[in-house]
Amino acid sequence: MSTTVKTRSSAARLALLASSIALLLAGCGNDLDELQARVDEIKNAPGSGVEPLPEVKPYETFNYAAANQRSPFEPGISALANAPNAIRPDQNRPREFLEQFSLDTLRMVGTVKLKGKLFGLVQTRDGLVHRVLPGNHLGQSDGRITAIEEGKISLTEIVPDGMGGFIERPAALALSE
Repeated sequence: MSTTVKTRSSAARLALLASSIALLLAGCGNDLDELQARVDEIKNAPGSGVEPLPEVKPYETFNYAAANQRSPFEPGISALANAPNAIRPDQNRPREFLEQFSLDTLRMVGTVKLKGKLFGLVQTRDGLVHRVLPGNHLGQSDGRITAIEEGKISLTEIVPDGMGGFIERPAALALSE
């Protein structure tokens, strides 16, 4: 008896599924007629003309008459850069240890007076403290220490001026707290 109930239940489900599919397919058929009518309408509509291409103007050549002047595609060189007494970094000077560090990574941590000289104490990122005097160099821009005071180390850097030369720029390390 249970086998016949299962068979009847399966048959009813199959009939319900078949009728649902038939209804869905019947609903899709009406939209195709409307779509076909719209396509026919678009095909039968008169076409619009194509816009003409814009007029091409003839190319005008330019004669570069400044061959003896500087090329506009190369950076200019400052007149001061070639002067014999122009400011330049000394390439022959032996580099000091603190010149390998960027100035913003160095910290002034104090001063100490030894044998009548006031030394500045500069700390690197690795925690080591170095003594410096006026005339020593530090930073990557050829910075030369000009003065040491209780609260700051003053120096002068030599930096590019953007036109092929160099300028001097003041800088300082202040005592950090």
